[in-house]
Amino acid sequence: MSGMARVDLSSRGAIRRRDFLAASGVTLCGTILPVAGAEQGEPADPIIDIHQHVGYSGRPDDVLLAHQRAMGATTTILLPAGRPVQLPSTLDGKANGLQAQAHGNDACHAFATAHPDAYRFAANEVPDVAGATDEIARGLARGALLIAEQKFGLQCDAPEMLAIYQLARRHRVPVLLHWQFGAFNHGFERFGAILSSFRDVAFIGHAQTWWANIDKGHLDQSVLYPKGPVTPGGLTDRYLTEHPNLYGDLSAGSGLNALTRDEPFTRDFLARYQDRLLYGSDCNDHDGRGPGCQGAQTIAAIRRLSGSRTIERKLLHDNARQLFRL
Repeated sequence: MSGMARVDLSSRGAIRRRDFLAASGVTLCGTILPVAGAEQGEPADPIIDIHQHVGYSGRPDDVLLAHQRAMGATTTILLPAGRPVQLPSTLDGKANGLQAQAHGNDACHAFATAHPDAYRFAANEVPDVAGATDEIARGLARGALLIAEQKFGLQCDAPEMLAIYQLARRHRVPVLLHWQFGAFNHGFERFGAILSSFRDVAFIGHAQTWWANIDKGHLDQSVLYPKGPVTPGGLTDRYLTEHPNLYGDLSAGSGLNALTRDEPFTRDFLARYQDRLLYGSDCNDHDGRGPGCQGAQTIAAIRRLSGSRTIERKLLHDNARQLFRL
């Protein structure tokens, strides 16, 4: 979950939600709405969204269902928060709920169980609470596809984080890390050593610091949404080149910013890492389409900037299907 602008849900009451659901009809008919690129009368291509949340910014469950259908997601992976605690790793509680009211393991499992054709789930916990790995293992035992979203204020090589990576190794599941300078997963410059030590673990990079560092010219790490041309060879770019166990999550405002800030660079970047980039929305709006929906904008950018249909399908579907064995 990246630090994008939040939707003011107080202005969107039950009437707005009811009007949207009635207009779309998606919760009643259960069909997937056509998306850009689909031929008239033909079903839309499947899309796997690897990054969504139950309760995101207070969004009701029925609106989440409608949002994902309207956006065109045919499979969605729900990423839970850890338990609410007052610790430095949760910014003394300010980052509980992944800083966005996201619900926990049981809520994501229950939602996916209720909608098994279209939803799967991850497992998560605050790494430095007692029994953290046991709680994550509980989620993995009941079918979680990965450990995510790890968004906590710890050094990336702290003993508690090493225990998370070791658990991922034992269960053969990926770990998704939210990199945000000054707040979550500190020590991005040391992440290469982790990738080398855990070559048999798939890591997924996400959020502001991850995407800012595609640029070799990104020197001020406090700038979380840099603009303008990208010089190839940034730390993220180098990590992807040097470590085949590393993947990139294209979700959130940080991912969309990275895709659109320098489109010639993006076309080359998508081609070079076409087998290890994954579509996610991490989108908290109520609409699921159009210019107001970040997730829909990311889909449109991928379609526009992929150099071929093969690359587009990899990013929107095939890479996630392979990584998560869907």
